[in-house]
Amino acid sequence: MHQGHFFSHQTAASIWGAPLPLEFTDADEIAGYTELPLHVSAAGPTPFPRAAGITGHRTLASLTSISDQDGLRVTSAAATWVSLGTLPLLDVVALGDYLCRTWRQGRGRPSPGRPPLSTVDELRASLDAGRRRGAARLRTAIDLIREDSWSPRETKVRCILITAGLPEPELNVDLFDDHGRFLGCVDMAYRHERVIVEYLGMLHGDRWAADVERIAGLRAAGWTVIEVTSPLLKNPQELVRRVAAALRR
Repeated sequence: MHQGHFFSHQTAASIWGAPLPLEFTDADEIAGYTELPLHVSAAGPTPFPRAAGITGHRTLASLTSISDQDGLRVTSAAATWVSLGTLPLLDVVALGDYLCRTWRQGRGRPSPGRPPLSTVDELRASLDAGRRRGAARLRTAIDLIREDSWSPRETKVRCILITAGLPEPELNVDLFDDHGRFLGCVDMAYRHERVIVEYLGMLHGDRWAADVERIAGLRAAGWTVIEVTSPLLKNPQELVRRVAAALRR
């Protein structure tokens, strides 16, 4: 790479460890293999990046900021987020949730105290710095970003519920019974109504058994638990109906 080039867009998001949909064709998926292009940008008079396997971009120096991540020149977390406004809305929100996550203290929480990669204020400042592709979508997404969402699936469930007009749940809540015994950390909770919404991913063996026991304990303590599976997530109307019924709305 030219010393003025830097990784950007989807490649930068990948370097930051952020969740993104894979870009591959049906044929690649059938073959079980895909080779994704590297997104490389140049700012100002730096020569445009041209090479096999490269998707080149040019930007104004005033519209981006560069960081060093694992020895790689890459757009900052905030600059990376604003470069991806053409992605679907919920993907943009999930990306923002990841970058702005506050790593809080709590039972079983990973990496407590780790600083967030960005903040909502930094995302907004980067968005306001100049014209962006997908600016309207980015502005919609920024109001949906939360600082304690742990996964893209949680993001999607939350956004489906609140855009349907249901109240916004608390995220990743540590719950205890009346005797102070820890019941578990749940994805989403409506404390007053004692309703929990849990996304269930692909679980196997001990992890599956532990989740079964955890959810049983929550129900025994008087909580209503809505379990969201991948098929239910593909049927948002039914998801909203179940949560609304539990909330008696």
